[in-house]
Amino acid sequence: MADKGRKHHRPKTYGDKVRVDLRRNKQARARQQNLTHELLSDEDAAEDVSRQERVTSRGDLFRRRTMVGVRAEGDQLLRVVDESTCLRGRVVSFIGLHILVRCDDSGREYSCSVRGILRSLARDARNVVVTGDRVLFRQEGDAGQGVIERVEPRYGVLSRGSHGREHILVANIDQVLIVNAAADPEFRPQLVDRYLVCAEERGIMPIICISKCDLVDTRTLLPHIRAYGRAGYTVVLASIRTGEGIAQLQTLLAGRQTAVSGQSGVGKSSLLNAADPALGLATADVSDWSHKGTHTTRRARLVPLTAGGWVCDTPGIRQFELWDLALEEVDGYYVEFRPFIPWCRFPDCSHIHEEHCGVKAAVAEGLIPTIRYQSYLRLREDDTWAWKNPARGQDRDG
Repeated sequence: MADKGRKHHRPKTYGDKVRVDLRRNKQARARQQNLTHELLSDEDAAEDVSRQERVTSRGDLFRRRTMVGVRAEGDQLLRVVDESTCLRGRVVSFIGLHILVRCDDSGREYSCSVRGILRSLARDARNVVVTGDRVLFRQEGDAGQGVIERVEPRYGVLSRGSHGREHILVANIDQVLIVNAAADPEFRPQLVDRYLVCAEERGIMPIICISKCDLVDTRTLLPHIRAYGRAGYTVVLASIRTGEGIAQLQTLLAGRQTAVSGQSGVGKSSLLNAADPALGLATADVSDWSHKGTHTTRRARLVPLTAGGWVCDTPGIRQFELWDLALEEVDGYYVEFRPFIPWCRFPDCSHIHEEHCGVKAAVAEGLIPTIRYQSYLRLREDDTWAWKNPARGQDRDG
């Protein structure tokens, strides 16, 4: 993957030890003052220092932390803990500064904080713990409180770029239900295509749901529906007013780990309530004056389904910036292009201006839908503009 200046240096591991950079906000001075007083008054901090880390100072250019009791699994660093003293659970939501974790054994929910050492192990402090994470946590007292001791390795991560950093929406999912309204707000296939590229890149199965189909003549959507169908994607036409597509959604969601994502106001929560009335998710109408959705779902919330499985109702978005994806890789995530890329004369063919291009020839022969090729061109143009102007790119309407 192209780093675009956003790659992180992987910490060096030495058996059960690891060397990581100190956080910038800890580099103001060489040594922490009043350390003895702090450790005497904070039992948890004393435990972390005595068992888990040493701090050495050689000036700002060499500020590193050696952590003991850490092992590497893949590209993730895991804290070694006594699992017999911990409970296993899954992060279902964030509430203020605390994290809500549902215990696997009891089903009870605990309001948890995060052990400070986990922030040092994380590549990005914003994504130390995210909705959907599998965690080990230690119960504290009898008031439903706890402390997260370890975050298990993630798979199926749905994320986007936000202000030059990765924003993980949800982790450990099998599929993403991409919801786009037929109208009110208007149908936006380009947003769907961005989700499809992300899902292909992350190995997540995408399902396209076009909601509010009772508001339009669905024949106007046939070019897009056929294009997605030819690419092998499942497309669901749904309406909570007529009940169309609800039974199909119930079948697709049952027993799976699903993120539900899309633009604000497309009816994500309403669809989930129709598929499983026991959920009781809050809903709201589209704004009358802006014709855009309102943010009913403020934070990603993971909820169990009556028929088995989980769904994560994510906050609505107006733009979806692809994260950590190079322009030369985009064509590989348009599944219709794959059979024809080997026929391109140049191995680095952009499929835009080159001669003897297998993809352009396939478009001319009708083997690749024109609207999907046009989507590819717009995606390259938009993201080239955003990557070269990251500060301005945040304001564009995806």
